[in-house]
Amino acid sequence: MKKYLVVFEKTKTGFSAYSPDIPGCISTGRTKLEVERSMYEAIQFHLEGMKEDGMKIPKQTTAAEVYVFN
Repeated sequence: MKKYLVVFEKTKTGFSAYSPDIPGCISTGRTKLEVERSMYEAIQFHLEGMKEDGMKIPKQTTAAEVYVFN
């Protein structure tokens, strides 16, 4: 099982997402739920393509934390 950090960003027209550990794998959508679903599918598709092409599957190297300030 592989785990990858996915970053979600609010845009003027909806949301976008990317994974720093999987270059070129991005997604967009009108809602956060839409982009969550499409990003999950995008990662699956991207990794399957890498396997078919004999490429090395990237390891998770990034992590994130949320800091709260008053």
